[in-house]
Amino acid sequence: MSGWSTADIPPQTGRTAVITGATGGLGYETALALAGAGATVVLTGRNDIKGKHALERIRAQYPNADVSYETLDLASLASVADFAGRFAISRPSVDLLINNAGVMALPKRRTTQDGFEMQLGINYFGHYALTARLLPQLRRGLKPRVVNLSSLAHRSGAIDFADLQSERSYRPWRAYCQSKLAMLMFALELQRRSDAAGWGLMSNAAHPGYARTDLIPNGPGTRSLSSYFSRLLQPYASQSAAAGALPTLFAATSPDAKRGGYYGPNWFYELKGPPVEAKIMPQAKEVAVAAMLWEVSATLTGVSFDQFAAAA
Repeated sequence: MSGWSTADIPPQTGRTAVITGATGGLGYETALALAGAGATVVLTGRNDIKGKHALERIRAQYPNADVSYETLDLASLASVADFAGRFAISRPSVDLLINNAGVMALPKRRTTQDGFEMQLGINYFGHYALTARLLPQLRRGLKPRVVNLSSLAHRSGAIDFADLQSERSYRPWRAYCQSKLAMLMFALELQRRSDAAGWGLMSNAAHPGYARTDLIPNGPGTRSLSSYFSRLLQPYASQSAAAGALPTLFAATSPDAKRGGYYGPNWFYELKGPPVEAKIMPQAKEVAVAAMLWEVSATLTGVSFDQFAAAA
């Protein structure tokens, strides 16, 4: 795996990939690389203008790329259901689902259209519901993979069932860390459930290290203390969005990627560099907590994997 780059991506011709949050940053770079490798790529996002521009940029680099854009707002379970319904009609199968979209450390507590705390709602609940609804198409895919984007922030995360939605007390970073821990636990639990039920999925996770994207200015803002220190560290400890997408691409395409694996950069504290196996904190391995989170998610979203597994 040492020095792994986009040149090591196996040919992806004949494979269909769905990527959330693909109009910029890590998602765009992931879509660009997969399109260059020959995959049929469906970019999703909530800003149709940015979606159009992303397609134009990919086609400018790869004129024969098979790429399209679909509206998907992960802050709305109705939008997730609508996307999944459209996708089921137009495409019978999907080989690769990359749950990439996210928001970070919003200064004030906000909620999704369904009343979820915004970070948990977009980063986790929306992806949980999307993955469940696409399960029939994934099961028809060729060696299907699901990749969840976690973060170094999962190391400080805890699943607080007593205040899951941060209604009693909202702290931006605590909520963000919880959402990214939830994404890693979801990846591991999905693999366990797939193995037990025979769904045939490879489920793994990745994180980008410290990648230069719009996530920080769109979250805590340019005047926050965290943003100030981020700007100081950037020249030394960060990497481009394209480099930050490499762990995701490894998890999505490499023959060496493992079921239930987790990948990140190889440099100090996993901040930058080519992809390697990343450190999983003990709380992410708590099987009973992951199972409870799965059941709570099914109840709160009204979406059951068993329901869609039966429809496959």
